[in-house]
Amino acid sequence: MKLSETKSLLTELRGLSAEELTAREAELRKELFELRFQAAAGRLENTHKLDEVKKTIARVKTVLAELNK
Repeated sequence: MKLSETKSLLTELRGLSAEELTAREAELRKELFELRFQAAAGRLENTHKLDEVKKTIARVKTVLAELNK
């Protein structure tokens, strides 16, 4: 993910409410589970997607922590 994409994602995430961020995190965790399942079955072609989803989950959790301060 490029720096400009990351900045736009963070801007988008900061515009969401805590409930929406929690829902986004749940969606990303489901996607991560599916990607891990595909990787274990040997059907995952784009293995970099795993790292991207993990980092996006971390970004969502960071924004949630900022809201809870």
